[in-house]
Amino acid sequence: MQAVEDLKNGLNVVQIPDIDEEEDRLQEAIITNVFDQMDADRKTTALKQLQGHIWREAYHSGKIEGHVYEDVMPALKSWKTAGKHVYIYSSGSVEAQKLLFGATTYGNLLQFIDGHFDTNIGPKKESTSYTKIANECGYQAHQILFLTDIPEESQAAKNAGMKTTLVSREGNKSLCEEVVKEFGEVKSFDQISLL
Repeated sequence: MQAVEDLKNGLNVVQIPDIDEEEDRLQEAIITNVFDQMDADRKTTALKQLQGHIWREAYHSGKIEGHVYEDVMPALKSWKTAGKHVYIYSSGSVEAQKLLFGATTYGNLLQFIDGHFDTNIGPKKESTSYTKIANECGYQAHQILFLTDIPEESQAAKNAGMKTTLVSREGNKSLCEEVVKEFGEVKSFDQISLL
């Protein structure tokens, strides 16, 4: 359980009572813990899995659709036609990724995606995670282009031997000149050339 692990690691979290405790108290502690994790923008596997379960109903009912930028579908289609393989590595659970890409404002994009990874493979800021992904995909790291908007993830992928490019979108944290020089930057998928 995430709360128990957090307490062992010295984090200030609400202690979840034993299952035998009063149900209302147990529910309140769990809800408080989940909100605390979301407020802290934690990327824990447990939180992302919970979000995936919540989203499942909303996507299946059509109440929500996944947002992707308008350049994404044409790029995915072009890459697939060219024989390229596309994998998603996200802090969102694999289930949440499939829900989002299966019900986007541009339709079901899962046909263009060859596989999904989440933090079960490892943390996104550690190079060993990218090495595992390369191995699972059957490629050498230098054959993979990793796209992200987070410089620390780009550094971890680069340390594993991958090529990396930062994707800068409106609303994202702006990138400093040094980081752009280190990893490169695109503002749209149509700026990406896959040879």
